[in-house]
Amino acid sequence: MMKKQTAGRANLGKLAPKFAELNDDVLFGQVWSREKQLSARERSLITCASLMTQGAFPQLKAHLKIAQNNGVTKEEMVEIITHLAFYCGWPKAWSTFDLVKEVYGE
Repeated sequence: MMKKQTAGRANLGKLAPKFAELNDDVLFGQVWSREKQLSARERSLITCASLMTQGAFPQLKAHLKIAQNNGVTKEEMVEIITHLAFYCGWPKAWSTFDLVKEVYGE
């Protein structure tokens, strides 16, 4: 069971309260909690792969931390990045490896 997400309200609650609500209550509260359909670990793998392919590196760093907490190993993440490098671009893989080093360590 994932802990309650509050990043939306903490970071955007005053500027964009509806967006913050949707982030915390719908995306993380309702979608991520559907563990009968996909586990949090599986959702982390999918989310990190998607963010990498988009080059959304600030969000990816946050989700790498979530993935680590959800049981995704550094070795699995390295394999995913290596595989995706051929589909989404070598520079995105390089940038993602830098984030993996920050989150998981060398």
